[in-house]
Amino acid sequence: MSSETQKILTTDGIPLEVSLRKAEKKNKIKAFLLVCPLLFFIIITYIFPIGEMFSRSIDDRMITNMLPKTFKSMETWDGKELPPEEVFASFLADFRALAKKKEHGKLGQRLNKEKNGFNTILKKLWRKMKKFEDGNAKEQIMEIHKRFRDVKYWQAIKRTAPPFTMAKYLKGMDMYYDEDGNVTQVEEDRRIHRILWLRTLEVAFFVTLFCFLMGYPIAHLLATLPMKYSNLLMICVLLPFWTSLLVRTASWMILLQQQGIVNDFFVFIGLVTDDNRPEMMFNKTGTYVAMTQILLPFMVLPLYSVMKTISPSLMRAGKSLGGTPFVAFWKIYFPLTIPGIGAGCLLVFILAIGYYITPALVGGASGTLISNQIAYHMKATLDWSFASAMGLMLLTGVLVVYWIYNKLVGIDNIKLG
Repeated sequence: MSSETQKILTTDGIPLEVSLRKAEKKNKIKAFLLVCPLLFFIIITYIFPIGEMFSRSIDDRMITNMLPKTFKSMETWDGKELPPEEVFASFLADFRALAKKKEHGKLGQRLNKEKNGFNTILKKLWRKMKKFEDGNAKEQIMEIHKRFRDVKYWQAIKRTAPPFTMAKYLKGMDMYYDEDGNVTQVEEDRRIHRILWLRTLEVAFFVTLFCFLMGYPIAHLLATLPMKYSNLLMICVLLPFWTSLLVRTASWMILLQQQGIVNDFFVFIGLVTDDNRPEMMFNKTGTYVAMTQILLPFMVLPLYSVMKTISPSLMRAGKSLGGTPFVAFWKIYFPLTIPGIGAGCLLVFILAIGYYITPALVGGASGTLISNQIAYHMKATLDWSFASAMGLMLLTGVLVVYWIYNKLVGIDNIKLG
């Protein structure tokens, strides 16, 4: 019997193997179509914004497009002495073209971020260049301001020649490119961003620790109480979600101020004197207290959902085998709650590391985190490229924490119930 006649056919006369392949292909297409809305949502709301942030953080084509002749003439300049006449003439021609389009102000603002004082001398150049004569561009420009005779200002222009740069990421770590193109640290009294990064990690770590120390017994109580009492206590845990974050933060500002209720209570019980009230506002103390209270439910809920699945008979069995209550808890109960601990700690830490409103209102100068610095550059300095770079650095830090947790504990051990 030939191989053709041995094939199993469907009722339509199609080989069964071919029919199964078609059915499997249709199922895959249906599954993909079902996932498509979610895929498009992720691409539009997550992938595209991150890609836009990355391109904005490294894009330095604005000056390249504004000064094309200048950068062309700078290709042969070694950058050690003042540039030759050709560079000055090209710069003047580019600047006049920008002035006609009324875009010279943008150039001054951008170069001022590279070297302080650029905006001032370019404004003066714009006012004086109408009286310039043909030729001798170098001499006429240098007569306007002494900074034009400083080679560092021309070196700053040359450094902006590449259309893409990592300077913003270096700035986020208090470093920069020097005149020779080497990576150099800024002066010690100007290294503020490293302090902010370390402070952000410190605050996120301690808030996570405080939430764990407070949330674990609360979750255990929720899991062991009778249902009618457990539901009532659960309402108390969820109650902060029904109140605006801004309202809760403002409430802590009222409670923690020196003439607030908390300080009044300390004075009443004799813990402190009236003229020696502790300062709990506009510092790390206020930040810790407010953020711990706000993020506590995110620790309690994962712990409770895991503890609820642990049978009470396990603890009784441990005690019946000779273990003390503490030994039975530590050897039996606590290891079973590790998946909930991992989920709660990871969730609280990631939320805390990017918190913005509470540190801004309660923390003051000593409680400022990196997220507040990002917002400052977005709204005050309008340096969106630097804000984008720091935002991506923060995102990278969160992914690193996630990767470390996966390596040490295993992401498969995270459970929410």
